[in-house]
Amino acid sequence: MSLTRRSSEISETHDAGSLFATWLAPRDIVVVSGPLGAGKTALTQGVARGLGVRDRVTSPTFTLVREHECDNTAGITHLHHADLYRTNSLDEIEDLVFEELVEPSGVAVIEWGEMGDGLWPVGVWRVEIRVIDDELRDIIIHETPPGRDVTGWDAQ
Repeated sequence: MSLTRRSSEISETHDAGSLFATWLAPRDIVVVSGPLGAGKTALTQGVARGLGVRDRVTSPTFTLVREHECDNTAGITHLHHADLYRTNSLDEIEDLVFEELVEPSGVAVIEWGEMGDGLWPVGVWRVEIRVIDDELRDIIIHETPPGRDVTGWDAQ
């Protein structure tokens, strides 16, 4: 079952990310896919806002992973924001040791996460952003961890 939410501007993508953040729990991994310019970082910025990140969230394309402190009531203390666009192999991705990044009170959002398929544990979130045209995007949740309620995603 897939759930789709349409976004026609960056603020709506941020809002979708903020809503998405309300469903996250410590140790969650979110794999985000979509073409260049689709809005993966904008979605992550919304997730960060929803988790109470106060610092600026930018794409970690050249650093691969950025860590942000969170302030929320969900028990999530760190957001690990990764971008696998510049990685060359599964071995290189495996060297990033994502299991250690997602400590008991952290979550990871991984842009271009499909490049690490085969490494992710069962029960990761899978989100795809499809470009409809210059302004329109569909943000699709393809997989959720077992037992998660994603009420309200299709509401808009």
